[in-house]
Amino acid sequence: MAGRDVVVLDYGSGNVHSAVRALERAGASVELTRNTDRVLEADGLVVPGVGAFSAVMDALNAIDAPRWIGRRIAGSRPVLGICVGHQILFERGVEHGIAAEGMGEWPGEVTALPEDVVVPHMGWNTVTPPAETRLFAGIEDERFYFVHSYAVQSWDFEQQIAAMTPPQVTWAHHGADFIAAVENGPLAATQFHPEKSGDAGMQLLQNWLGTL
Repeated sequence: MAGRDVVVLDYGSGNVHSAVRALERAGASVELTRNTDRVLEADGLVVPGVGAFSAVMDALNAIDAPRWIGRRIAGSRPVLGICVGHQILFERGVEHGIAAEGMGEWPGEVTALPEDVVVPHMGWNTVTPPAETRLFAGIEDERFYFVHSYAVQSWDFEQQIAAMTPPQVTWAHHGADFIAAVENGPLAATQFHPEKSGDAGMQLLQNWLGTL
């Protein structure tokens, strides 16, 4: 993957340096920045995120990042969201009874995992990717590392254009089924942390870099 130019979006989120190091190990040339030109022009953009849905959206909005992300998607330029960076791509998140608007790229609401399971869901879990997956090619049966208490637990996507390929949805289970990843043209996202998922996570990042 030498020569793949990737920007990790620097908007004040924690845990960005582990994502930078993992992408570098996967073979990419990586820069941590919020420079508009670099965000828009890089081969790939990674949007990490930890903490509360609303706080991440506030931080992204403060630097106008949703507009940059939207421009990349409209121009078919790849974007990868990780953890809360995955969640904010949905319509909204509800935490402690407080709703916050997301980017609305996909339908769905980020809500608390069931009360009868241990949260946060922290540790390794299997996933069930679709047959057409590119992101999980060769690692369909592997385990990935999750740290979260909230997730999107239903999928109701209305296909607007019949000729377009519908999003590919990967599921996992912790008390309830939840969306572990989505692949949708230039836009992809994972609820888990590939940068903390060992060899499987490294292969997933290399698979993503291969789509740039």
